[in-house]
Amino acid sequence: MIQNKINKIYLPILFAIILAAGIFLGNKLGKNPRYNYAFLNNRNDNLSSVINYIESRYVDTVNRKSLEESAIPALLEKLDPHSVYIPASEMQSVNEDMQGNFDGIGVVFNLLTDTAIIIDVISGGPSDKVGILPGDRIIKVNDSLIAGQKLESDQVVGMLKGLRGTKVNVSIQRTGISDLINFEIIRDKIPLYSVDVAYMVNHEIGFIKINRFAQTTFEEFLTGIDKLRKQNMKKLIVDLRGNTGGYINAAANIADQFLEEGKMIVYTQGKASPKSEIYSTSSGICEDIEVVILQDEWSASASEILSGAIQDNDRGKIIGRRSFGKGLVQEEYHLSDGAVIRLTIARYYTPTGRSIQKPYSDSREDYFNDLNNRFEHGEFEQADSIHFSDSLKYKTPGGNIVYGGGGIMPDIFVPIDTSGFTKYYALVVNKRLTYDFAFDYSDKNRNALSKYKTAQDLNNYLESQKIFDQFVKYAEQKGVPKDTKGLDVSKKIINTQIKAYIARNIIDNEGFYPIIMEIDKTFINAVNYLSNN
Repeated sequence: MIQNKINKIYLPILFAIILAAGIFLGNKLGKNPRYNYAFLNNRNDNLSSVINYIESRYVDTVNRKSLEESAIPALLEKLDPHSVYIPASEMQSVNEDMQGNFDGIGVVFNLLTDTAIIIDVISGGPSDKVGILPGDRIIKVNDSLIAGQKLESDQVVGMLKGLRGTKVNVSIQRTGISDLINFEIIRDKIPLYSVDVAYMVNHEIGFIKINRFAQTTFEEFLTGIDKLRKQNMKKLIVDLRGNTGGYINAAANIADQFLEEGKMIVYTQGKASPKSEIYSTSSGICEDIEVVILQDEWSASASEILSGAIQDNDRGKIIGRRSFGKGLVQEEYHLSDGAVIRLTIARYYTPTGRSIQKPYSDSREDYFNDLNNRFEHGEFEQADSIHFSDSLKYKTPGGNIVYGGGGIMPDIFVPIDTSGFTKYYALVVNKRLTYDFAFDYSDKNRNALSKYKTAQDLNNYLESQKIFDQFVKYAEQKGVPKDTKGLDVSKKIINTQIKAYIARNIIDNEGFYPIIMEIDKTFINAVNYLSNN
């Protein structure tokens, strides 16, 4: 049952992540000049001739723009999984995710097979607080059917966005749930922070969670480091799990902070793109800080640049599971109507010469199914299920063996944790009862809860209130009967999640992460490693 559950969760999210990678990942080592490719539009090629012929001779009137927008993606699909065409109508939403603020519900979505699939839920945003999850399908907005209506992205965005404080009703289809789930969401200002939290784990270990690499990430990171330095940080955990990438300069600048001057961070090379290298400078402010990087199968592109630079320079340990394997460089080509083609022009390589990109073929379906295949193969559970050819072996300056062939293999492998999964747990999570209970409890007890300003104090108070017993009664009222056997196995994970969600409703991520990390085995491994090293 656990395997089926994980398959149902991962497969829809996998499609979303791959699409997100094509959206988030753009410039080669920073902002490229906008080259003049006007000669391309003047070529008398077969494609233009065919479109001209159809437009002039077809029996009915055709929409030339529609023909072009159908042809361009078909061309790019023959190249690689990350060369993408972004219509002008979608560019605003694509750019907003990487910079600035907007009023809305706090989700990133993409229209796939005529259905709006949620790619990401902005941490701490309105949708996150009510329990909307990546992989959810938006079916209705305010009683208007969205799915199957052939709507443009800007039409859906227009329905979801609105003035701060206004309400919008959204009906969601979730894998494993037969009925639609209805949410009432209060729109709010959406701050697109890329650093979720920076806090001290104990008297010497700091923790920073980076959810993407945006234009402001480096500045946010420096602010977090300054905060932790003032609290006597000596060692640092950088969490890149679930980070699908973004601006490479942000990742390179962060790597620079840990490396002494003159160390290679990353290089790129392609047929028409000469080798371009980035080296560390003398400005590193974390050279005296011991560091470990947390990653998982969703860590991609810029995340892998940072992990690879740390690992290949023997600067710190990578803990978790093998990363995604997205190592293709996209260059933006702006079309006259405002649309953009992001074309792969080079590959990323780590300092030892490893290609980050995993293999791909003409079949995008095979590429999209890679993580699901990894799970079925046992890679998420056993490190020795992963086998590398000797031809992919590389050696770091310190003599450590690392492997190419796609993604970054961690130094310390941590299997996926399913120890708390039971039928009872699946029911309360899929019905989003943990979110609902936490929200209701926070709303009804906000005055009492607001007295507590730290995660530890709030956690202690919630324990004294026997919060888990209250939740079990709440779940019974919502149609999930008490299951003694299931509760014995799942109590710790459910109880911790509820307390973490309540803490986030009250003191945001500063409350959420210190509590939820109590059941995070990868995080616990990192703390133990740094404490015992």
